[in-house]
Amino acid sequence: MNSIPEQKETNEQKLYKIANELLQTEKAYVARLNLLDKVFYAKLIEEARKDTFPMDVVKNIFSNISSIHTFHSQFLLPDLEKRMGEWTATPRIGDILQKLTPFLKMYAEYVKNFDHAMDLLKQWTDRSPPFKAIILEIQRQEACGSLSLQHHMLEPVQRVPRYEMLLKDYLKKLPQDHIDQRDAEKSLEIIAMAATHSNTAIRKTENLKKLLEIYEMLGEEEDIVNPSNELIKEGHILKLAARNTSAMDRYLFLFNNMLLYCVPKFSLVGQKFTVRTRIGIEGMKVMETYNEDYPHTFQVSGKERTLELQARYRAFQETIHISLQKNETFKSASKDISELGKRAPRWIRDNEVTMCMKCKEPFNAITRRRHHCRACGYVVCWKCSEYKATLEYDGNKMSKVCKDCFCILTGHIDSEEREGKKKGILEIEAGQFSGNSIMCGFLQYCEKNKPWQKVWCVIPQKEALVLYLYRAPQDVKAQSTIPLLGYQVEDSARPTDPPASFRLSQSKSVHSFAAESEDLKQRWLKVIRMAVTGEVPKSPEENHSTEITQEPKHLHVVCIVY
Repeated sequence: MNSIPEQKETNEQKLYKIANELLQTEKAYVARLNLLDKVFYAKLIEEARKDTFPMDVVKNIFSNISSIHTFHSQFLLPDLEKRMGEWTATPRIGDILQKLTPFLKMYAEYVKNFDHAMDLLKQWTDRSPPFKAIILEIQRQEACGSLSLQHHMLEPVQRVPRYEMLLKDYLKKLPQDHIDQRDAEKSLEIIAMAATHSNTAIRKTENLKKLLEIYEMLGEEEDIVNPSNELIKEGHILKLAARNTSAMDRYLFLFNNMLLYCVPKFSLVGQKFTVRTRIGIEGMKVMETYNEDYPHTFQVSGKERTLELQARYRAFQETIHISLQKNETFKSASKDISELGKRAPRWIRDNEVTMCMKCKEPFNAITRRRHHCRACGYVVCWKCSEYKATLEYDGNKMSKVCKDCFCILTGHIDSEEREGKKKGILEIEAGQFSGNSIMCGFLQYCEKNKPWQKVWCVIPQKEALVLYLYRAPQDVKAQSTIPLLGYQVEDSARPTDPPASFRLSQSKSVHSFAAESEDLKQRWLKVIRMAVTGEVPKSPEENHSTEITQEPKHLHVVCIVY
């Protein structure tokens, strides 16, 4: 069958299409203005006359909306309808839009007042139950289309740029010798000037529109609709359980002044969330953490709560970090004893330690079970957690704390502190080293003919020629140390060894290791081969568990064998 060629749209048809779009959008716009003027404004004024709330408040919120409505409903829209009815005889709109230009000052007044109107609307919705009730009642009407009053109030701000866009498109299709050319160009010149003044406001309203969408997602319960609020990033994230290795699907909204930690909830219409925690940016800290089961984990610590999160990529973590740096109230993520009890700690997970983080006694299922200090988040035994102190972040409730936190919070000085008890050479926290290390991570380890075991290995920057072995990433005491200087590195595989294995040998001492992959093994070997000769990589500015730098420097050291 011969295909019927599609008829190309003529220029005249394109011009009619643009003019008709102008008419249809104008009808919808007038309906929105009518809703604002004759419904919201009229009902609130009627109630204000009863002295329920000030009439000036209502007038200041709606500004000159009545004048704008009158012009469009009684003049511009009827003229457009008449013109489209006689389009064949008079195919032009430039002369009609010229009638709009003297009234653009009304829009300048409305746009200028918009931020103030939003502030007043928020204040009186919170302050006056009758005020709020009237707005909610109207918003439930079908004419509102399930949109809030704030959404409808955005329309006048966005209308002038819409005229500009349609006129530009119209002039592109208009022949140079067309009768409407001069009027259309003159209209565009004046409307474009007015639109320029509105662009800043439009950018603000786009942000406000997004805030309104989030406000509705959160069940209209969170106080976020404010022109000063700015959404920076949002998205799904995993929240890691404080005690175990489980992870739960959560959703974050990051603003310029707060972080909303939310739980998704079932909804037949769009995404809905319940806010679990609101964390203020002021005083917030973010730092990278290590988790064997989940890559790219990081900790967000605020006065209200501390969360450990996992993002698929580091983008979320970096966005939060950059936002904090830009914020004037940003503080460094170093530990501050003065904040103990004032902000919720990150709970060290049970599987990250094998011993009490205070007395260093190994845990077991019967006599030494795991407990958490509510002040510092450390995992301690029952004996080291039999203290209580008030915690400011938890409403000054009496909570279970460890001995050290009890002494700090109450001012009590322990007898061991008076005596100045010294730490042993192995009594250095793995977490303290891991956060400031050249290399750290899990390896399989075997000494002589003993069974293989999984250990947390750290080469710290401060002791760059010593390899510390811990049973778990947060243990406060090392299982053993290996002074690397003088050791021989053997990379050849033996039949009985696991894949990706290597050995360190010196005299009769042999230490065997195995990495999870050949690539990871080579990273470890690159560091160790420098260390055994007295060379270590240059300390990186930010250490990740498997990141090292290329530039070595020579160290002259005295090695003490422990």
